[in-house]
Amino acid sequence: MNEQFSLDIYLNNGVRNIMSNAYKAVFSNPKESLFVYKMQRIFGKSEKTRQKYKEKENLHIPPFLISSISTDCNLTCKGCYARSNNICGTPEKDKKEELTAEQWKKIFQEAAEMGINFNLLAGGEPMLRRDILKAASEVKDMIFPIFTNGTIISESYIDFFVENLNLIPILSLEGCMESTDDRRGQGVFNRVIHSMELLKDRGLFYGTSITVTTENIDTATSLSYINLLKDLGCKIIFFIEYVPTESDTEHLALDENGIAKMEINLEKLRLTYENIIFLSFPSDEKAMGGCLAAGRGFFHISPDGKAEACPFSPYSDSSIAEIGLKEALKSPFFEKLRDSGLVGGEHTGGCTLFEYEEQVREMLNS
Repeated sequence: MNEQFSLDIYLNNGVRNIMSNAYKAVFSNPKESLFVYKMQRIFGKSEKTRQKYKEKENLHIPPFLISSISTDCNLTCKGCYARSNNICGTPEKDKKEELTAEQWKKIFQEAAEMGINFNLLAGGEPMLRRDILKAASEVKDMIFPIFTNGTIISESYIDFFVENLNLIPILSLEGCMESTDDRRGQGVFNRVIHSMELLKDRGLFYGTSITVTTENIDTATSLSYINLLKDLGCKIIFFIEYVPTESDTEHLALDENGIAKMEINLEKLRLTYENIIFLSFPSDEKAMGGCLAAGRGFFHISPDGKAEACPFSPYSDSSIAEIGLKEALKSPFFEKLRDSGLVGGEHTGGCTLFEYEEQVREMLNS
């Protein structure tokens, strides 16, 4: 069995496990349960679609995408990769031209037709682009986790989510109030908790994203903290290990011991809470044979439509808006990354492409 075929099996099983766990998490909610059941059937067909591309065109279609749809944000968080990489927060005169909602919808539709199951929407703050979220809501064969800072969720947005269950809010926290407010701004923790209470009151499936650092790892992965999130109705938790894209923040990134602790704590959480889905990036990549970027498991689309290997590695040789998803997956730059071993090679923890940034740049320019 070759490596790529093994990866296909692993990714397909991963999607099935996510949906199976989602069904357990919403079992007591008839409307959410029916939605998950329908998506399980749709994703079964998507898996066959991806396999056909492999058999007929020798083209590996990843089940995930990450799309940064906004260049604006209402917060200024410390160590934000999006600001460091000029995705958002740049002066008006230096802003790249953003794709329109119509262009994004075309991309979303193409992705669904190719068998891609999940499109993680990021920014900036994605909820500042309701027009794009509406376009996403109309692509019913795909699930869109929305990575939001959680501060602008209104009753109007709640109603919108109730009507469009394929949009899943993922609210960002940094652990306790002190850690969250220190990084994101005074009062942000309480605003996010209020948004969680609104989502819980309407019985919506939602999650949280926690940036794990050397300072908050013990709190963020503690049973007491997860119990708090559970009581607030949180059903899926993303642990994102901090990548030091901002200077003088290297001390916040997990070292080998921190990565090992994260793996142990994560396994304990998965055994303890069967009704919560736990995903960790990039830790989970180790079990998948290495970095999943550059189309191996996902790739990133910038606000102006560039196909990038990863949000933490903002380099590109192609534009989705010009050539489409299928051709972007054949990108010479992506192929170089995969052939080099940086993507899909030995993975000891941390973000591989960020750690080898100079080598990545050389491949792009060679």
